[in-house]
Amino acid sequence: MARHAGAAGRKPKNDIMRAMETQHSPHILRLENVTKTYQQGKVEVRAVDDLSLAVDRGDFAALCGPSGSGKTTVLNLIGGLDVPSSGKVWLEGQDLATLSRAKLSAIRRDRIGFVFQAYNLIPVMTAYENAEFVLKLQGAAERHCRDRVMAILKEVGLEGLEHRRPDEMSGGQQQRVAIARAIVTEPAIVLADEPTANVDSVTADALLDLMQALNRHNGVTFLFSTHDQRVMDRAHRLIRLHDGKIDKDEVRN
Repeated sequence: MARHAGAAGRKPKNDIMRAMETQHSPHILRLENVTKTYQQGKVEVRAVDDLSLAVDRGDFAALCGPSGSGKTTVLNLIGGLDVPSSGKVWLEGQDLATLSRAKLSAIRRDRIGFVFQAYNLIPVMTAYENAEFVLKLQGAAERHCRDRVMAILKEVGLEGLEHRRPDEMSGGQQQRVAIARAIVTEPAIVLADEPTANVDSVTADALLDLMQALNRHNGVTFLFSTHDQRVMDRAHRLIRLHDGKIDKDEVRN
């Protein structure tokens, strides 16, 4: 649920205390009074406006709202791809704003999985090589890479297709490769930005079945940015944004 920090009269907590609390809480992610502004000419635009939010381990949650509501900006802030103008973003007890560039890069590599609507696969690499890429960046041993990647490709329904390049695969297959790449390192959270936008309805349902199974059986935490009703219908938690603020935060069974 959306939580706003700071009841009047309470003594502020320091960063170490907050980090310890987060590490011993069910929250993987916490945003505290986050604002993000952009300058468009002489006009200041508030893409995110004093937003507070906590995401728990195992959530299958969706940020939804009209274009310009702040969905993708929130994901970019969580993923360390952008920085807030004010407020804090905590991931597994770490304030992202306090991290060095190298440490933040390591967090993105090791603890956050990304799934984009445009797939963002490396075109000259095979499905296997795309899925293996982050493990290679981590310096994982060859045997571990092979065992892990082959297991994940099988889990996402791509067994036998590991040697195909993206241009030899359908859109749905490419997005499965992207999902495999996102989860192969067992990240804390997967951020999925409009993952069903570029596929047909049958493929979208199949991809959602896959991600829902990964959430239920493997405990993978997903946070979507979407305007797709199919994703919204599947989400266990629906966070509606309007003008950069949380309009409604609904937890469903």
